[in-house]
Amino acid sequence: MYDYDLLVVGSANADLVIGVERRPGAGETVLGSDLAVHPGGKGANQAVAAARLGARTALLARVGDDGNGRLLLDSQQAAGVDTAGVLVGGAPTGVALITVDPSGDNSIVVSPGANGKLTPEDVRAAEGLLGASRVVSAQLEIPLETVVEVVRRLPEGTRFVLNPSPPRELPAEVLAACDPLIVNEHEARIIVGDEPAGSPSPEDRARALLALGPRSVVVTLGAEGALVATAEGSARVSAVKVDAVDTTGAGDAFTAALAWRLGAGAELAEAAAYAARVGAAAVTRAGAQVSFPTAEEVAAL
Repeated sequence: MYDYDLLVVGSANADLVIGVERRPGAGETVLGSDLAVHPGGKGANQAVAAARLGARTALLARVGDDGNGRLLLDSQQAAGVDTAGVLVGGAPTGVALITVDPSGDNSIVVSPGANGKLTPEDVRAAEGLLGASRVVSAQLEIPLETVVEVVRRLPEGTRFVLNPSPPRELPAEVLAACDPLIVNEHEARIIVGDEPAGSPSPEDRARALLALGPRSVVVTLGAEGALVATAEGSARVSAVKVDAVDTTGAGDAFTAALAWRLGAGAELAEAAAYAARVGAAAVTRAGAQVSFPTAEEVAAL
């Protein structure tokens, strides 16, 4: 019996968000909206998204001993996330600087802060959390060696889900543990490296990614939905049509929902279809964590 449906190992940031008519070019200054501060970070986002959906969720992360750290802890606890694994101190809380244009698209610059201090030693100290979790999800806003340690400490039978964002080359042992590896097309291009000849389709990229060793792959396609792929074949998952307000955190909501549904026994395509609905609901409201839907809101969509 697992104590947690999902353990998220990852980043926790304060999101500093400004709306702009258009993003500035090099050397250019543009005026924006009033500054809004929201709890964010890929790890913290995933934990809140899963907990809002009803998953028993824990977070292993590090925040600073400052106001932004308290903001993040409060947000996690309000959503029902177990924060026993959230460490405090070592550096200021991480910060993400986000600009959002009228279409809802965003650009993000991240200062890792305390996220860069989440170490392999912290993972070893949290071995009890790993052993109590049905699924473990990670991203790359924390040190890669910490993610490697997570993979090495995974108990038998625990499923590992990775969203390699921001993307980088991954060790073979990490790729081999991914079930699935969840990427957008930009991340897929970077991880694959040499592209197939011509204009590769999502199916081409998925095959190239599978050749690197993951047990399964999900390629998110924005408004076109997603592609799921295993050694047995691939399938498209349709998107839900909504009016996007802000795409910040939508990928995190997708990943959290997918990981939770897989742990509950859903097949990959079924879990991805549910995750697509969760991601669609998330973009209809501004902000990251504050936009994540409950299970009832997803059903209504």
